Amino acid sequence: MKMAGKIIIDIERCKGCGLCVTVCPKGCIIISKCSNKSGYFPAQATNMECTGCAMCAIICPDAVIEVYRDENTVGGPSKKDRPILVKDK
Repeated sequence: MKMAGKIIIDIERCKGCGLCVTVCPKGCIIISKCSNKSGYFPAQATNMECTGCAMCAIICPDAVIEVYRDENTVGGPSKKDRPILVKDK
């Protein structure tokens, strides 16, 4: 199965609250067994079946999560399906 999304977490700024773990519909985020420099156990992305929904980034109170989507897989019009603007005469 091709990954549709990719999650990147700034583990040094993450406090490990676990909110992202609870909202991920595919279970793509876990809490790390290793602490960061501040002593927190941060969230860690597995990206196994990430759909790119961005629920994790939306709920993150510290805004340390970035979500990227593969536009070819997630949906939306491809470049060839987009309407072409009519040129002025």
